[in-house]
Amino acid sequence: MTDIDVSSMTEKDLKNKVNDLRTEIGHHERELKGLFRELKLHRSNSDELKEKRNSFNAQVKEIVARARDAKSKRDSINSKIASLKSTRNAVNEKTRKFSDDISDLKSKRDDLNKMSKGSVETLSKAYAADLDMFLNADIPLKHEIDLFGRLLELKTRLGAAFDANSIHKQLMETYEASKEVFDSREDVGDDIRKLAEESQKHHLEMIDLYNQADELRKAADAAHAQISEKYAVTAPIREKIDPLKKKIALLRDELGVYLEKLNDIQVKKDDKKQEEHLVVAKEKLEKSGRLSLEDLKVLMEKGDLKF
Repeated sequence: MTDIDVSSMTEKDLKNKVNDLRTEIGHHERELKGLFRELKLHRSNSDELKEKRNSFNAQVKEIVARARDAKSKRDSINSKIASLKSTRNAVNEKTRKFSDDISDLKSKRDDLNKMSKGSVETLSKAYAADLDMFLNADIPLKHEIDLFGRLLELKTRLGAAFDANSIHKQLMETYEASKEVFDSREDVGDDIRKLAEESQKHHLEMIDLYNQADELRKAADAAHAQISEKYAVTAPIREKIDPLKKKIALLRDELGVYLEKLNDIQVKKDDKKQEEHLVVAKEKLEKSGRLSLEDLKVLMEKGDLKF
């Protein structure tokens, strides 16, 4: 504080002012140290909380990565399942068509068998025998008329038997063609079940990992909340520090002014004392020549004694 007027102050007043300022500075410095100690204590706790929060967040990041990997595996498997189900649906559509075709062929064959009432071989022999009799045998007219009617019936039955054999052949071919389709349907079903079990395993793993991540995230949030509370508590402390440091600096500047004035006074007193000592030393030198080391020093510094 260079604008302080100390020209009219006595040495006693200056010393009193210096002591007062030193006392005040000491008081403020102790207060400042106390604030720093309190901040250090809170900072130490905050550092522990930050380590916990950062550790929790790091664990969350690692666990979420694992959960996403499990989800990716689950989704990939589910995609395979969807593809297999699409294939199975196509196979099921084929099997339904085969079943319908087989059922229709069996119904037609059975109807024809009911109509034929015998095999092709049996009916062919009976038809050939009756035809031979009709053409070659000498039989009564009534018998011939009955035989002709029976030949017409046998011809119809034989045609039904041939048609039944043809449809039975188609039925057997359809059965053979359907076997591979029915077998593939079973294979796809087994694959879907196995993949569904694997998908469920990854799904449960994902859910468990996300639950773990949620718990750790809550713990991290709780630690962060405590850190925020610490900052809220220390904010008023930090606000006191800079004004207090500035106040101490100003007091030290003011103290420097008074100390500088006291130093000037002390220098003048020393100079006066040295002048007085010089006079005494000169008298001793002139009268007796017996001088103390201090006397010699004064005389030599002032140039009044040379060797």
